[in-house]
Amino acid sequence: MNMNKIAELNDNLRKNLFTPGQNQVFISQGVNSLPYIERARLLDKVQNFNDFNHANDPYKEHDFARIEHRGINYLFKIDYYNLDMDAGSDDPSNPDITTRVLTIMRADEY
Repeated sequence: MNMNKIAELNDNLRKNLFTPGQNQVFISQGVNSLPYIERARLLDKVQNFNDFNHANDPYKEHDFARIEHRGINYLFKIDYYNLDMDAGSDDPSNPDITTRVLTIMRADEY
């Protein structure tokens, strides 16, 4: 698998949360319960996150990170599924056979 391609596809999903396509974005109840402006600010932090390093991204996929917002820790994670969403993707570097699912949640909801 091409890890650089996986990271590129993950970054594209994260930076373009509202672009239609086969990928999906979910927010947890804790994120959804934030006031609109705070939720928008958190989503902006997710979209602009770029502090990937060996400690938080050992496989260089850009698929998981912790973000602090207003004193609360939030996480985002990306999972890879086949197009039917009933099993993992055989090759997450191939967007033709992979649906990416980005989940944004409070750390205490994980």
